[in-house]
Amino acid sequence: MKTILRILERAGGYRPTLYLKIENPPYMALVIEATPEPGPIGLTAISIAHYGEQNGDLMRDPEMCFELSKPPLCSLELVAYYYRNDYIGIEQYSRFIDGTNYVFVPNLYEQHQKFARLWDRNINAQGFLEAFTDKSIRG
Repeated sequence: MKTILRILERAGGYRPTLYLKIENPPYMALVIEATPEPGPIGLTAISIAHYGEQNGDLMRDPEMCFELSKPPLCSLELVAYYYRNDYIGIEQYSRFIDGTNYVFVPNLYEQHQKFARLWDRNINAQGFLEAFTDKSIRG
């Protein structure tokens, strides 16, 4: 998710009120926002989504949620835990808390991470980094 991290950096980094909306026609707008709840291991989390519209309803195509992680001696990274696509009716958690138990679904987590890398390459190729301006910062 290098492109997303570069966009976050240009936006001034993470903050609890973070809300970015990058318009880049002909593509669906890209929205990056802080989530009100932390991720499954208690780290700060963000949602990244493309939104379309169907019958007047906003539709995620897709949305993914990530924890912001900074392991010692490493750079900031985004660690996936949630995927949703409203058009095909999929909602998946690859990491979550069930009661007091941390649940990790390795195969699904790998799928989420693999999709996130592909999506990030597409976001980069579609020019969302270049389309980001100060007007993209909404919160």
